[in-house]
Amino acid sequence: MRFQQKHREELELNMTSLIDVVLLLLIFFMMSTRFIDESRLQVRLPEAGVQPDAASIKEAVEIEVTAEGNYRVGGRDLVNNSPDTLATALARATDGNRAQPLTIRADARAVHQSVVTAMDVAGRLGYRQINIATVHDGSQSR
Repeated sequence: MRFQQKHREELELNMTSLIDVVLLLLIFFMMSTRFIDESRLQVRLPEAGVQPDAASIKEAVEIEVTAEGNYRVGGRDLVNNSPDTLATALARATDGNRAQPLTIRADARAVHQSVVTAMDVAGRLGYRQINIATVHDGSQSR
């Protein structure tokens, strides 16, 4: 007995409805997601309420960062901007006294990396008191 072989249809998957559902889900998630507008973030900087005493300001060693990223320690220019040179200059200026306060005075146009490098070098050497000098703008109201 010979059976007749049925002709099988190829299965066809209708992708149109699947694409419609995916696009609707995409639109739903895009509309329901909360996007952060970075330009609207308000940053309030910390305020110093206590004036530092004059004795600690006098004995503090100053690290100056120029607009070009050059360093001065104790008013003297360094030969290069390497962290090792800065570390050597700090050790000489403080005579190895790690308890002596340091003040970093950076130009407003200085590259942020130069300031961070100065802080990193002072921290690695073990200085415990590192200050950053700022200027008070009298135009701001409280």
